[in-house]
Amino acid sequence: MRQAAVVGRIQWRTPVLPSDGRLADFEAERPRLLRLGYRMLGSVSEAEDVVQEAWLRWAARAENVDTPAAYLTRIVTRLCLDQLKSARARRETYVGAWLPEPLMGTTESEEAIADDVTLTLMLAMERLSPLERAAFLLHDVFDMALTDVATTLGREPAAVRQLASRARKHVQHARPRFTLKATEADQIARAFFSAARDGDTVALSALLARDVEIHSDGGGKVIAFRNVVRGIDRALRLFAGLRRKYSSAPTLLRTATINGLPGYISIDRGDVLQTTALEVRDGRIMGIYIVRNPDKLRHVVAAFGTDGHPQHSH
Repeated sequence: MRQAAVVGRIQWRTPVLPSDGRLADFEAERPRLLRLGYRMLGSVSEAEDVVQEAWLRWAARAENVDTPAAYLTRIVTRLCLDQLKSARARRETYVGAWLPEPLMGTTESEEAIADDVTLTLMLAMERLSPLERAAFLLHDVFDMALTDVATTLGREPAAVRQLASRARKHVQHARPRFTLKATEADQIARAFFSAARDGDTVALSALLARDVEIHSDGGGKVIAFRNVVRGIDRALRLFAGLRRKYSSAPTLLRTATINGLPGYISIDRGDVLQTTALEVRDGRIMGIYIVRNPDKLRHVVAAFGTDGHPQHSH
């Protein structure tokens, strides 16, 4: 007979275990495993699925393991590497820009995943091979010893060192150089929302960097910019054009920290829920990352509904 344990948004199918502490060992590692899964895959739901599969494999073991953390990390990493093969193929046919699922720490799983790996670093890691990504995350982000990373990946330590070194060079520009204070992040998010809503090119000119980029992920499900919009001139024309085109104005639901960046949740023109994250450097907005794909916003709706207020279970 099986017993169910509800953890976060997943109903874990938990086989009755002998009193060997395996459940406790797994629960102790689960937050770290979720962080690893999300950083590898860019999806909260896929990370949860991988960690659940790791649990089932862990629970089915007949014998104890001396180092549960290393064993579980190896399972999750290899499951993610398998998943990345199909994920990369799907992204080749993805409609428009691809962005990771927005992460705001609004559910138990998201709280477990949250750390200092920002959206910009997530996007930089998209340019890495799956093995480079795994080596970089395990060694540089999760502080695993090189020999342990080599065992996890089934590679020689020298090869893993090269993988991590190549990855580090590719993503070093995306590592955060400073963190905005909460009040400053909120002010920037609100100022940008107001200026974009109103098509206020004067206010936008004061907020945006000259080489600003706008990434919009609709996944082919809702209207979004198919290509990245680059440069302040194009950005100003775009926001001014949206203001002229639509009679209805976006509604700000709430500001939020999204994947480590200041941002907000809003109902945009056409009654589309979206999240907007802002990359800020030297006081100017360098990157605007908009997620409109409803498949990537299910956890936002589950956490906030569509009125911007937290949902409470009764």
